[in-house]
Amino acid sequence: METFPPPVCHELPGWLLLWAEIEDPGSDPAALARLRDEVAARARASHTLESLSAHPTVVALRRLFRQAGCDPTRYRPSSEALLRRLLKGEPMPTIHPLVDVNNCLSTELAVPACVMNTANLEPPFVFRAGRPGESYLSLRGPFNLEGKPLLLDARGPADAPITGGERVKVLPETTRAWLVAYAPAAALTRDCLEGALRSLAEASGFVVSALGFSGPDAAV
Repeated sequence: METFPPPVCHELPGWLLLWAEIEDPGSDPAALARLRDEVAARARASHTLESLSAHPTVVALRRLFRQAGCDPTRYRPSSEALLRRLLKGEPMPTIHPLVDVNNCLSTELAVPACVMNTANLEPPFVFRAGRPGESYLSLRGPFNLEGKPLLLDARGPADAPITGGERVKVLPETTRAWLVAYAPAAALTRDCLEGALRSLAEASGFVVSALGFSGPDAAV
C-alpha cells in the first residue's frame, strides 16, 4: 500500500482515528503479562467506578455516541466496559498478543480500539452511523448496528467501537494487524495517541511499522 492510513471517508464529526500497522516479531509472554498487570494497576490507581463517568475522555465519547444515535449507557464504548471490569477487580484479559496490547492501549487512553486481520480487509473505509437494517456477526454474536458508530470497508461492516467484527478478528497465527483507536478529537491529541502506542509497543517488543490518523479535520 502506497499510503497509510488507507482512504477513510468520515461522516461522523468529532472523531480522530489512530491507525497503525503493528507486528509481533515474537513477544515474550512474561513481558506481556507484566504489561497487562502494570496497565491494570495504573487504571485502578487513576480511576474509580464512581469517578469514571466524569473522566473527560469518557464524557466526550458518550457525547459522540449520542450524536451517532447510540445510547452509551445501553451500549457502552468497549473501553469503558473494559475499564469498569478492571475497576471491579477483574484481571486484564489474556486473549492474543496483538489483542492484549490493543486492550492495554484502550485502557491507558480510555478509548475504544481494535486490531483487525489485514487478510480480511479491503479498503477504502467509511466511518459513519449504522443504518436501519444493518447488522453483523460480532465477537459477541449477531449485533444490530443501527445508530452505532461503525467502520466499514469495501466488503461491509468491519468494526464498531462497542464490539468487534468476527470477519476481521485476528487468528492464533496472526502476527501482523491494523490497529484502530477511536478517539474524541476534543479530548486527545495526536501526540498523546501516538506516544501511548509507541510506549506500549516498546514495552511489549512490538514493532509499529506504519502509523497515521484520519478524521473530518485531519490532514493525512
